Amino acid sequence: MATVLNGKAKSRKPKAAKRRFDVGGVWLDQPFKIRRLNHYGIYVDDTEVSLAFYHDLLGFRVSDPADFSTRMKDESVRNRLGNTTAYFMHHNTDHHTFVIMPSRLYQATSDTAQRWPDVTINQITWQVGSLKEVVDGKTWFDDHDIKINRTGRDMPGSNWHTYPYDPEGHKNELCYGMEQIGWQGNSKPKPMYERGFHDTPPLPQMSEYAEVERAKSAKVDLLAGYRDRETLPEKYDVDGILLARPFKIVRHGPVRLFVKDMDKVTAFYTDVMGMRLTEEIKYKGHACRFYRVNDEHHSLALYPIALREKLGLDPRSTTLSFGLQLGNYRQLKDAIAFLKEHNRKIIELPPELFPGIDYSAFVADPDGNLMQLYFYMERVGWDGRPRPAARRRKVEQGVWPETLEAMPDVYEGEAFNGPWG
Repeated sequence: MATVLNGKAKSRKPKAAKRRFDVGGVWLDQPFKIRRLNHYGIYVDDTEVSLAFYHDLLGFRVSDPADFSTRMKDESVRNRLGNTTAYFMHHNTDHHTFVIMPSRLYQATSDTAQRWPDVTINQITWQVGSLKEVVDGKTWFDDHDIKINRTGRDMPGSNWHTYPYDPEGHKNELCYGMEQIGWQGNSKPKPMYERGFHDTPPLPQMSEYAEVERAKSAKVDLLAGYRDRETLPEKYDVDGILLARPFKIVRHGPVRLFVKDMDKVTAFYTDVMGMRLTEEIKYKGHACRFYRVNDEHHSLALYPIALREKLGLDPRSTTLSFGLQLGNYRQLKDAIAFLKEHNRKIIELPPELFPGIDYSAFVADPDGNLMQLYFYMERVGWDGRPRPAARRRKVEQGVWPETLEAMPDVYEGEAFNGPWG
């Protein structure tokens, strides 16, 4: 094959075929497919203070507390760190969907804390469809020279995983097999932690069913795990169910990050992680990008770091916010009133920064981390096209109508399984 330039023929080598991967019998560009956001963790100054916010006010249930000081060999360092307990929490049946970790412990034990001091995220975890996808993902990251934190299977939670970093220090995770907490509310008992792994596991592994049968044979008390306790009276009629708060978290995400090199970070989340760009907007001359992993408008949003100061947000963190979707619009309004009654400041940011979401508000935790409360997320169909901006609901910042007309995809997407309380 040749092309002609200035009258002279120049040879052109054919492009090498792009490598593809058989993922469950389907050809994909990565050896895994992210199905959804699984869980999210942050570093906080005092986990007990943060627990009062996330558990008592927002309604996350504690799956397991875990004292991480046991992992430190230097007793003198351990003694001066104060409280080193992390809390694994959930809003659904997953063992954990939200984790608070002590920041002093992280700063004392991790070299990444010095390299990326304004990264306050402990992890962003993406669920794939099988253990094989996790193991093949580890090889994929190694082939692309991606920094890996660790690989294996942690307890509590029982999820198999590998942890790649994005180019600006945000620790991601691919996971499979999250422990499920059933109707009785107990997590796995500690004798079952023996199935933890600290390296890439050989395949195949025994099933979860077989693990439970083995524990039963060893006379392990399957109800000896941690069970959360409600701290507030159940006095609110929430669409027919008495709850301790006038709202229920039914889905979590999206994650919103400030980044310094938009193109480099974009390449990681698209070319390496396999996310799809839904939309790019311009806000005051700055490009902002929104990526999805399923049919939601976005699970991840990237904003240029220059917007952090312009929006008056915390210069100590590269996180803009984390999303919490509530059961409906009425619950969203009631949540805002409830949090104000409990002396939490409600913040509203320009709605044009959040395409795919219409009405939302932000509440800050004790460390200043913003949680975005909303009830609706636009869905994207088979052709990958978002709704045109002209056909979206017009939101006037600070104005909250009593009721709303339905959008065509309201209450669609993955349904919340099980009871609210």
